[in-house]
Amino acid sequence: MKKLKLRLIRMIWHSKGQYISILIVVITGLLMYTSLKSAATNLETSLLEYYEISNFGDMFVEVMQISEKDAEDLRSVNNIKDLDERIIFDAPVIVEDRDERVSLRLLSVDGKENTISKLFLEDGKREIEGKEILLHTQFAEARGIEVGDDIELRISGRKYVFTVKGFVSHPEYTYVMENEQTIYPDPETFGIGFVEEEYLENISGMKDRYNDIVITLEDYDEFDQVEKELEDKLERFGLKRIVKKEDQLSNRLVHEEINGLKQISGFIPVVFLLVAAAILAAMISRYVKNDKVIIGILKALGYSKSRILAHYTTYAVSIGIIGGAIGTVLGTILSGFMTQMYLQFFYIPLLKVTFYPENIAAAVVLSALFCTVAGLVGARDAILVTPAEAIRNERSQTGHRILLDRVKFIWNRVSFTWKIVFRNIFREKKKAIFISLGAAFTIAMSLMTFWISSMMTNVFENHYGVFLSMDYNIDFKTTVHESSLKDLKKIIGVEAVEGKLEMPFELKYGRNEKFVSIIGLQGDTKVYNFEDFYGNRIELPDEGMLISSNLAGVLDVEPGDRVLVKNFIPGMDDVYIEIVDIIDQALGINGYMNIEYMDEKLAGKSLINGAYVQTDKRINEELSDLKNIGGTQSLQDMRDLFYEYIDLAAASIYVMVVFSGILGFVIIYSMTVLSINERKLEFSSLRVLGFSKREIFGIILKENTVMSAVGIIYGIPLGKVLIDAMRTIYVTDLYVFDAPITIRNIVYAIVFTITCLTFAQLITYRKITNLDFIEALKSRTT
Repeated sequence: MKKLKLRLIRMIWHSKGQYISILIVVITGLLMYTSLKSAATNLETSLLEYYEISNFGDMFVEVMQISEKDAEDLRSVNNIKDLDERIIFDAPVIVEDRDERVSLRLLSVDGKENTISKLFLEDGKREIEGKEILLHTQFAEARGIEVGDDIELRISGRKYVFTVKGFVSHPEYTYVMENEQTIYPDPETFGIGFVEEEYLENISGMKDRYNDIVITLEDYDEFDQVEKELEDKLERFGLKRIVKKEDQLSNRLVHEEINGLKQISGFIPVVFLLVAAAILAAMISRYVKNDKVIIGILKALGYSKSRILAHYTTYAVSIGIIGGAIGTVLGTILSGFMTQMYLQFFYIPLLKVTFYPENIAAAVVLSALFCTVAGLVGARDAILVTPAEAIRNERSQTGHRILLDRVKFIWNRVSFTWKIVFRNIFREKKKAIFISLGAAFTIAMSLMTFWISSMMTNVFENHYGVFLSMDYNIDFKTTVHESSLKDLKKIIGVEAVEGKLEMPFELKYGRNEKFVSIIGLQGDTKVYNFEDFYGNRIELPDEGMLISSNLAGVLDVEPGDRVLVKNFIPGMDDVYIEIVDIIDQALGINGYMNIEYMDEKLAGKSLINGAYVQTDKRINEELSDLKNIGGTQSLQDMRDLFYEYIDLAAASIYVMVVFSGILGFVIIYSMTVLSINERKLEFSSLRVLGFSKREIFGIILKENTVMSAVGIIYGIPLGKVLIDAMRTIYVTDLYVFDAPITIRNIVYAIVFTITCLTFAQLITYRKITNLDFIEALKSRTT
C-alpha cells in the first residue's frame, strides 16, 4: 500500500469520532434528499401515467341542468375533442348505526366503458346494469365491503339496494375530499360510487338531464377561448363553474404536495451538506497547520503539490462518497415507506416504489461536490508550505488584550478561569462562530418543527372551534324557499337553525379571476366568527361582501375595492360588489354576504340551499328520511378526523426534530474535539498549575456554553426565517396553514437544543480524561 494512502487511513482512524459524526450529517442530508425526491418522483410519475391511461379530462363543467341534446351540441365548439355528460350528487348510505353519517358521491357512467376519466378496475367486474354499483376501493376497504355485498342508499327519499360488482379507482378522486373545507379524506364516512347512467337518471328524477360535463381538448393552449364560448352557450342552463384540469380539486392537491416535497428536498438537505462541508474545511485546515513539518518533508522527498493537496482532499471526498452511498441507499428504502404513507391520503392505483438512478446519481454527485470543495478549501494552505519554511520553529504569536480586558471595572471582577474562557473565545473567532452556528442551526430547525406541529393543531382547532361554531352543516339537493326552515326545525326538534345560500360564482378584478363559493348568511349569524388578522371581530355587513384572506391574495384586492361577480343563474345579471373587509380564514376560499343582500343581487328570490344547526343531539337519523337532504357534515367528526391524521404527521415531525438534534450535536462535538487536540500544551500547563481534569473540562464547557448561548440568541430569528420559508409551502388558494410563533415553541426549542448540546459536551469529556499531558509537554511540535 502506498505511504500516503496508509497515512490517510491512519488520519481517519485517529479522528474516527469526528469522521463518523460528519459522516452522519452527510448521510442524514442525503437520506432526506433521496427519500423526499424519490417520494415526489414516485407520486408524479405514477400520477401522470395514471392520467394517461385513464384519459384524464382537460375541462370540467358544472351546470344546474342540461339536456342530453344540448350537451351533445357542445361538440360543435371548436377545439373540443370529446365530451361526456354525467349526473353527480351525494346520497346517504343506510348503516346499522343510525347516528353514523356515511355518504357516497354517485357518478353516472356507461355500463361497459366510459371514454374520459376512465374507471380503473381493481377487483370484480367493470360491467354494471340496473341495481349494481362500483365502489371506490378506499371506501370499500375502509368499510370492510366485499364484492357481491349489498349496500343501501337513500335517493330522493327512497331506499335503494345496490349489489357491489367491483372496486375501482377514478382519476378525478385520487384525493377523495367531500368539499374544499374538509382537507383530510375520511374513507369510512365518504366515498365514491358509480352507477349505470340510465338507471341513475330514472331514480334521481333527471331523465335525459345532466349536471356535469367532462371535456377533452384538441389543443389545451386554447382553453381560454373554449371557456368563453362555453360560458355564452351554457349561461341559460345555470352554469356554475368551468374548471381547468390543473385546478381540479384532487389533481391540484396532489400536485401541491408533490411541489412541496420538491421544495423541501432541495432546501433542508443542502443545510446539512453545508454544515458538513464547513466542519470538514475547518478540520482539514487544522490538519494542514499541524502537519506543516510533515508536508515540508514530503515536498523535500519529491511529492508534488497536487499529490499532497489530493492527499488531504481525499479525506473529505471519502466522507462524501461513503456518506452519499449509505445516504442514498437508506433514502431509497425510506422513500418506499413514505410512498406507502401517502397511500393513506392519495389513491393512485399505479403508485409504486421505483428505483430512480438519476436521483441517486444526483445525490452522490451533490455530496461529493460539497465535500470536494470543502477539502480543497481546507487543504489550500498545503500548497504554500516549502521544505525550508517547514523545518523552522513557528514564531510564537504575540498575545494581546481583548476588548473586555480593557474594561477594568468588569475584568477585575472576573475569575481566573473565566478570563481564560473569554480570551480563548475572542482569540479563536472562527471556532466561536462554528460552535454558535451549531447552536443556531439546532434551535432554528427544532423551532421550525415545533412550530409546524403546533401550527397544524392551532389551525384546525381554530377553524373547527372558533371560526365555525355550528355542530352540523346540512346541504339541500335543490334550492328551497327560506320558509322551509320552520319544517326542518320541527323535524329535527332543534331551534338553533340558520339558513344558508351557498353558490359558486366567478369573481373578477382587473386581470385576476377566481371561481369561488359565496355563502349567504343571516345578518346576526351565530355560526361564523369573522375576525381580521389581529383577532378583531368583524360583523357581517348588510351590503357588500367579506372575503377570505387567500381569495384577497388571488384577486389582489383590498377593502373598498369593487369586484365583478359573474352570475350564471338564468335571468340574473353580472354585478359589482364592494369588498367590505378581509377575514382570516385558514381552510377554504370563500366570500360571505348577508343572505338578503345576496338574494337581491345574485339569486333573485328568498332562497336557501342548506342550513347550519347548533345542537348537542345526534340528528343524522332524523335527516336520513328527508328527500331533499344532499349531505350532512358534523364538525365533531371533522375534529376527530383531524386528530386521527395528526398522529401520522407527528411521526415526520419527530424525525425532523431528531435530525436537527444531530446537526447541533455533530457541530459541537467536532469543534470541541478539534479544540482539545489543538490545546494539549495549554491544558498540560494548566495541569502543572494544579488544575484537575474536571476543572479543565469545565473551562471547555464554559466556552461552549457562552458560544452556544450566542448561537441560541440569533438562532431564534434564523428559525423565523425558516418558518417564513415554510409558510410559502403551506399557503395555497385552498388553505393557509399559518400560525404565530409562540413562547411555548421557543421554550421547547431552547430546551431541546440545550439537551443536545449538553450530550455532545459530555461525550467529549472522555477526550480530556484520555489526554497524555506529560507527552504534550515534551515537545511543542507534538
